[in-house]
Amino acid sequence: MSKKISVAIVGATGTVGQRFIQALTNHPLFEIKELVASEKSEGKRYGDIVQWKLSSKLDNKIADFTLKNTQKKLESNLVFSAIDSSVATEIEGSYRKQGKVVISNTKNYRMDENVPLLVPEINADHLGLIELQKKKYKGFIVTNPNCSTIGLALALAPLRKFKIEKVIVSTMQAISGAGYPGVASLDILDNIIPFISGEEEKIKSEPNKIFGKFNGKSIQPEKIKISPMVHRVPIIDGHLMSISVQFKTKPERAKIVEAIKQFKGDTFLQKCPSYATPPVVYFEEENRPQTRLDRDLNQGMSVSVGNLRDCEVFDYKFESLVHNTLRGAALGTILIAEYLAVRKML
Repeated sequence: MSKKISVAIVGATGTVGQRFIQALTNHPLFEIKELVASEKSEGKRYGDIVQWKLSSKLDNKIADFTLKNTQKKLESNLVFSAIDSSVATEIEGSYRKQGKVVISNTKNYRMDENVPLLVPEINADHLGLIELQKKKYKGFIVTNPNCSTIGLALALAPLRKFKIEKVIVSTMQAISGAGYPGVASLDILDNIIPFISGEEEKIKSEPNKIFGKFNGKSIQPEKIKISPMVHRVPIIDGHLMSISVQFKTKPERAKIVEAIKQFKGDTFLQKCPSYATPPVVYFEEENRPQTRLDRDLNQGMSVSVGNLRDCEVFDYKFESLVHNTLRGAALGTILIAEYLAVRKML
C-alpha cells in the first residue's frame, strides 16, 4: 500500500491496548493517529498516564500523544477496541453508527447475529455479514474471539473434515488474561484457581459460531458438544489446553497429523504481515507444547499442538497452546484488520 491507514486505539492504557500499540508502532499497513481512554485521562499525555507493562520500551512519539475520550469524534476510520466490556456495547455501537470500522477484542458483539466472529484462517466467508450491518449502520464491527476460543478453534479446525461430534477441554490460563492488576498475588501464588467468570460459556458457544455455515443471510452454528473446564494458573502468558475429541468415525492418527500440518490460510492471508506460517505447529515430541518454550512461536501467532494419542473415553486427546495476549488478543485482532485491508474491505 502506498499510504498507511490511520487507526485509533480505544482502551489504549490497558494491557491489550498496550499490545496494540506495541504491534502497530512502525506497522507496514497502519499508522497510529489517535489514542482513546477514559474521561479522567482526556487531554493528558499518554506517557504520563499509562503504566507500561511490556518489556519493549514505549516509543517516544507514542508517549507524547494526547489522550482523547470516547465521546470525542475520531479522525481515523479504523478503530481497534480493547475497551472494558462494561461500556463496550454503547461505545463500539456509537463508532459503528458514525461510519467507523471497529475491530473489537471485547466480548459484547461476538455473538451478535450480524457480526462476524472471525478467525481468518477458518471462517473468512463470514465477512459477508458486513453487508448486512451496512444496510442498517454507516460502519461495521468485526470481533476477535475469546483468547482460549482461538487456541481451541485453530487446534480443531484442521480436524473438522473428520466430523467432530464432542469435545472436552481443560484450560490452564495465564494471569495476563485477567488484565492488570489482575489476580491478587496471595490468590495465585502457589495455587491454581478452578474458575474464571464467564469463560466456560464463551468456550462452549464461540467455536460453534466460528465453525458455522454462512448462507448469505446468517450463520448456521455448528453443533459440536463442548464441555470446558477452566483454570487460572501462575503463568504470565500462554493458555495451555488439554483436549479430548470424539468424531463421527474415528480417523487414522496419521491422517490427523497430516491434516494439521497441511492447514493454512488463503492467498489473502499470505499478504498479511501478522500471518504466521504455519498457523498451527505440530510437535512430534510427547512433552510438547510447553508454555515457556512454545508460546512465542512465530512472534506468538502460531498455535501449537502436540502429544496426540488415543483417548480412553473419546477417540483422541492432545495438547494445544496459544499466546493469549498476542494471537488470542491484540495480534489476532490486527490480523483481522490486515485481512480486511488486503481484501480492500476497509
